[in-house]
Amino acid sequence: MATIHVDVVSAEESIFSGEAKFVALPGENGELGILPRHTPLITRIKPGAVRIQRADNDEEEFVFVAGGILEVQPGTVTVLADTAIRGKDLDEAKALEAKKIAEEAMKNAKSDIDLAAAQGEFAAMAAQLAAIQKLRKK
Repeated sequence: MATIHVDVVSAEESIFSGEAKFVALPGENGELGILPRHTPLITRIKPGAVRIQRADNDEEEFVFVAGGILEVQPGTVTVLADTAIRGKDLDEAKALEAKKIAEEAMKNAKSDIDLAAAQGEFAAMAAQLAAIQKLRKK
């Protein structure tokens, strides 16, 4: 069976590098599914879950990304994430606390810039909590 090489990296580290049968992630205009020999593509990605079906053991790797860029070439998928967290490392309590802090920051924003920053953080934490729930259902 054909496979595709997948790299998921953040500014801090390489989160995943390996062969996969399928990759799904939240594109700017909706959910994207990538198979081997996919048409070349570059697009922004939204905060959410990257699901990677590994070629070596058919298990699904799960990575939360807080946005970034996706590049697809016929044999390679590269996810350049602003922030990336392995599914097993997601902390629901921390995400809930960060979401509450962002809600307070939105209420107390003194400028449009402060409001926009708080809204961005709130959206990222909401996406992270949704990703945690999706991982639990697996």
